[in-house]
Amino acid sequence: MTSSVHEAREALGLRLRELRRDADLTARRLAELGGWHESKVSRIEHGKQSPSEIDLRAWCEHTGNGDHFADLVATLRNIEAAYLEWRRILGTGMRRPQKARVRLESETNSMRWYEPYVFPGLLQTPAYAEGILRKVISFYDVPDDLEEGVAARIERQHVLYRGRRRFNFVVAEQVLHTTVGDDKVMYGQLDRLLNVMTLPSIAFGIIPAASSYAAPATNGFAIFDNRLVQVETISAELAVTQPREITLYERMFTVLAGQAVYGDGARALIGRALEARSG
Repeated sequence: MTSSVHEAREALGLRLRELRRDADLTARRLAELGGWHESKVSRIEHGKQSPSEIDLRAWCEHTGNGDHFADLVATLRNIEAAYLEWRRILGTGMRRPQKARVRLESETNSMRWYEPYVFPGLLQTPAYAEGILRKVISFYDVPDDLEEGVAARIERQHVLYRGRRRFNFVVAEQVLHTTVGDDKVMYGQLDRLLNVMTLPSIAFGIIPAASSYAAPATNGFAIFDNRLVQVETISAELAVTQPREITLYERMFTVLAGQAVYGDGARALIGRALEARSG
């Protein structure tokens, strides 16, 4: 479980504990009234277990706080929506999640995106995207709609050429050397990068491999304006909407961007990677 979701559970548990205490009920007595095991109240209040909506209704009834029920249910649903397991997201294949990103990205004016191992989806060539999605389908053992998934990912890239949006991509230098497909695929991807860097809407930075450790960024993430951060973990996609947490990611991105080289410096690193692939 990610720290953000756990913190949200803890916050919900704290609210429920306050309602119980205000009603002058012990945890044991509330468990008796709800017909629960006596440890259930403690697990919920300490964020170790999410209550169900039925649990919340009973909690509100037994503490005399029926007017809090709707707000508590909304909080619970936000927690559940914030953490989406990849098996659920990819359950119908690759096309659906790619399509979902089209709307989100089209509604965003400023995007900041960091990747430590692979190129961001908005910058991928069809061959590179195919190599990525093929591995995803195999690893998660989900329906194979590779062709449709690649087409949907490439469709997303139209957003780069429309409107007055701004994109700031930062990648670790390792991204240039992580082989997706083969040298031919990588050569095409690196060449594509040199072309897309000329777009006035795009800033592209590379953190040199010899850079000092400055920020604990172990996962890629994308910031959409100042309203949403998406973080990809091995098991799930996390949607961060709390302003305090978004500020933390913005601070992280500022540190990473400060380490990156742009313009000629970035092109020099890409040129060396191209030479290695062509050699």
